[in-house]
Amino acid sequence: MRTPRFMAEILPGLMLSGAIGFLAYGFEQAEHQIFGHVYLDGLVVAILAGTLVHTFFGLPDRFRPGVSFSAKIVLEVAIVLLGGTISAAAIASSGLPLIATTVAVVTVTLVASYLIGRSLGLDDKLATLVSCGNSICGNSAIMAAAPAIDARSEDVAASIGFTAVLGIAVVLLLPLAALALGLDDWHYGVVAGLSVYAVPQVLAATAPVSAVSAQIGTLVKLVRVLMLGPVVLAAGLRYGRRGGGRLPLSVLVPWFILGFIALMLCRSFGLLPDAAAGPMQAASANLTLVAMAALGLSVNLRSVLASGGRVLAAGVLSILLLVTLAILSTRLLPLL
Repeated sequence: MRTPRFMAEILPGLMLSGAIGFLAYGFEQAEHQIFGHVYLDGLVVAILAGTLVHTFFGLPDRFRPGVSFSAKIVLEVAIVLLGGTISAAAIASSGLPLIATTVAVVTVTLVASYLIGRSLGLDDKLATLVSCGNSICGNSAIMAAAPAIDARSEDVAASIGFTAVLGIAVVLLLPLAALALGLDDWHYGVVAGLSVYAVPQVLAATAPVSAVSAQIGTLVKLVRVLMLGPVVLAAGLRYGRRGGGRLPLSVLVPWFILGFIALMLCRSFGLLPDAAAGPMQAASANLTLVAMAALGLSVNLRSVLASGGRVLAAGVLSILLLVTLAILSTRLLPLL
């Protein structure tokens, strides 16, 4: 059957990702033992280590299926499990303001990022891809928007390139910015959810701060992701491609989002016991560590930096705008 063959294909990359994740966890524990405090979280170490391994040693073909599986499926399972640790009651008091703020920030950033790209000389479709990737969910938004606007493969590759480098940069630098600005855990989660590209990267940016930051950050990020469907459909209509509606539901609303929401509702209505939250949180954290190592293994800094200066410049300016809007938006939200 296909299952044994599939397992044989993914095992090398899965083991490599797991080994890097295990070493990153050991590094974190060593920090705590030596210094009494963790200065560089294991998730960040896993991303950096994976990136350095790929950049300096390459990634042989036999590892690629397992690395791809770990960066995608393992991480999506971790996100679903995280839903079981969140109760809707904990965020109900600020739900509507939070959703309205998220929608407003995404809308403003979509337009502003597109204008930044055009002002730097990017063509119309490339600027649209950069705008979607920056404002919604990085690579996923780019890949969903590309067929709707008939984007060239070169434009897709260039726009994905900037998300790889900038996504990791934001994960590493955002906690320092939050510390400098004196944001509490809840508001830092909002900023991370509004500004970090991908759901997994939100976990990497928030988990080292607190569980509250991770929960709120993931929730806000999922609201951004849910805007992918309307934005892709609008882009398809703008470019005369009503075929934007051809995209499968699994692209517009990924399964792990539905799973996350389902477990969150189960927890909120008492269908999941409170005692399950701890084990689910631990399982989610361990799977995320493996996935972060795989995410790093997916990035080759040399090839990314060669993707084009104007695209990278557009990405940098757009992400700075996004982070600024995210921080300003916290001033509009009530303290919890």
